[in-house]
Amino acid sequence: MKNLFDQDYLIKLANTKMPFGKYKGYDLINLPEHYIVWYKTKGFPPGTLGKMMSEVYELKLNGLEDLILKLKK
Repeated sequence: MKNLFDQDYLIKLANTKMPFGKYKGYDLINLPEHYIVWYKTKGFPPGTLGKMMSEVYELKLNGLEDLILKLKK
C-alpha cells in the first residue's frame, strides 16, 4: 500500500477505468462493492489492474472511497 501515499498514484486510481467485463468503462472506485468483493474471493487480475482493484477493495472496506472520489477529474 506504499502507493496510497503518492498523490499522483491516487489521482490515477481515482480515474482508472475497468477495461473489461460487466462494468467495463466504470471508474474502479465506482465499481459496486459486491463486484469488488467477488474479485477478492475469486482473485484479482494480475498486474497493475489487480493491485489497484485490491486497493479499491481496502478503501471500500474501510469506508474511505470518498477520499478518492474527491480526486476525480
